[in-house]
Amino acid sequence: MPSLYNQQTNTIFPRLTLLFLETLILAASAWLLLLQGPRRLNDWFHVGLGAGSTDRNVLLFVLIAFVYARMLFTLFYLLKRAVPWQEAFAVPLAFALYYVGFPLLSQQRESALDGWDALFAALFLAGSFINTYSELQRDRWKRRLENKGKLYASGLFRHCAHINYFGDLLWVLALALLTRNLWSLAIPAALFGLFAFYNIPMLDRHLESKYGEDFRLYRKQTSKLIPYIY
Repeated sequence: MPSLYNQQTNTIFPRLTLLFLETLILAASAWLLLLQGPRRLNDWFHVGLGAGSTDRNVLLFVLIAFVYARMLFTLFYLLKRAVPWQEAFAVPLAFALYYVGFPLLSQQRESALDGWDALFAALFLAGSFINTYSELQRDRWKRRLENKGKLYASGLFRHCAHINYFGDLLWVLALALLTRNLWSLAIPAALFGLFAFYNIPMLDRHLESKYGEDFRLYRKQTSKLIPYIY
């Protein structure tokens, strides 16, 4: 059975579907954080959401919009493989946890931003940088003809075999911390499990079949997900 990483079709429609669904959930995020969405939900369903903090809401939306912009860059520039239909629906469903789940969970925190939130925002930027910059480094390397068919194991990827996933973990953890709601930590914990027990094993099988001994040696010498730890 073909894996996610060796799909060959180049149709644009799954990408456009993914973009449309991501835009819808971004609009839902704006409604919750900027347009009195929680108040409307309380009126309609009596769910007991708090009033939240205006400053926290604005910061969360700015960071979520930044996630959306990076997703567009990845989807239409960095991602060279095909996007299968199941991914076109699964990715927006997962991102709804960030775009909608975190805004809902943040409404219970009504205090103003403080120094901890600045630290969490810095962690978000660090994770975003690690994810996107590592992908850019790999993309530039793979564009060189002399590197065709070779395993990329330099740049940020020399510290960790899946350093881009580590970046994802950091920015998702940062958003969870910004909500100041302990329940939010379940989301990065679930993401860690998804990476460690599903995405990484599937990708490793693909890379081993493609690069053979080169990848096996790289995997043996390099951390899997968290640099120098795991």
